[in-house]
Amino acid sequence: MANAGSRGIFLVTTDGCICLLVSTIRFGVSLIAFFILPFSLLACSQQKAAPPKPVVPVTVATVVQKAVPFEIRAIGNIDAFSTVTVKSQVTGLLASIHFKEGQFVRKGALLFTIDPRQQQAAVRQAEAALARDKAQVDNALEDEKRYAELVKKGYVSRQQYDQVRTTAAALDATVAASQATLDAAKQQLSYYYIYSPIDGRMGDILVNEGNMIKANDDNKSLATIRQIEPIFVTFAVPERDLAAIKQYMSQKQLAVDVFLDKNDAKPAERGVLSFIDNAVDATTGTIKLKGTLKNSGHQLWPGQFVTVDLTLFIQTDAVVIPSAAVQTGQTGTYVFVVKEDKSVEVRPIVAARTYGTDSVIEKGLNPGEQVVTDGQVRLVPGAKISVKEKQPAEQKKTVETKPSPERKGKE
Repeated sequence: MANAGSRGIFLVTTDGCICLLVSTIRFGVSLIAFFILPFSLLACSQQKAAPPKPVVPVTVATVVQKAVPFEIRAIGNIDAFSTVTVKSQVTGLLASIHFKEGQFVRKGALLFTIDPRQQQAAVRQAEAALARDKAQVDNALEDEKRYAELVKKGYVSRQQYDQVRTTAAALDATVAASQATLDAAKQQLSYYYIYSPIDGRMGDILVNEGNMIKANDDNKSLATIRQIEPIFVTFAVPERDLAAIKQYMSQKQLAVDVFLDKNDAKPAERGVLSFIDNAVDATTGTIKLKGTLKNSGHQLWPGQFVTVDLTLFIQTDAVVIPSAAVQTGQTGTYVFVVKEDKSVEVRPIVAARTYGTDSVIEKGLNPGEQVVTDGQVRLVPGAKISVKEKQPAEQKKTVETKPSPERKGKE
């Protein structure tokens, strides 16, 4: 806006600044305008100056070089090392059960007793028959000795002697048959007592005491035992990894780590890769693998889903940063790198893989550099930063409570 007077023209801007355009006033008034004008221009310059950029508080981490395992991660399923379905080999009455459901039993522990009385009688009968046959053969052997002397003296014929000797041999064979019958009876009697063939965990009791059970019943079993020490973990990996797995497995045993939760820092169990399937699943494009684990603490259970890490080799010179520092944009992955003047620059990187909470960088960073791990949302290239210290997650704030004046009075 311009104001024109008889003695001069001044320009008043929209922000309140006064600029002298034409002055026709006398020296005294011009001197006043001369002093007013610099102060007006100074005020205008102060109003137009851009405010300084704020310093952004961030957390940073140093790029390090260290040994990092090369791992293949997959979802796995725990399988029993062996499973035994307990059935009876004889028909009879289930007399007693010698374990509790879910109990851990050792190999050779007595599990079931089927009423053995009838078979015990058969064993005693076989023992008696054997004793009878042994007595007969003893007598036949004595006759053979006597006839051997008589035939030498000519008191009996050679034919009579041969007949006595044949009778003794036949009775001896009868003893052997009776012994076999007794052994079979005892073996049959052993079937009335069912023992655990493995160390394992018992399942449900499927038949209760007092029930009649059939021999080798395909429709009914007595119980199931699962061996959980050691134990298997079964998992599948993409077929593209098969060549590398076979290569490193031919050089050494490959370690298998099992995690109960994918976020766990330490594995629940560590074992070795023990099996590669002989064919790739054409429907999924994966190959089935098995690892063998000791499971001495019985942390793993058949049927349980777990996270499995298969370690192929150790990369000794890997460049590593926290995965929280890696950002993804339209042009790919990048990080904010802290420069010496506490400003940041955007650096494109190539992340090869992740290991836990870290990322292995293939290209773009050097050991010793610092990258921003938290606070990237407020950052732009060239922004100034201040490094804030990380507070431990377990640190707890304690608040001091002061008693109110009313409580003090009551106390």
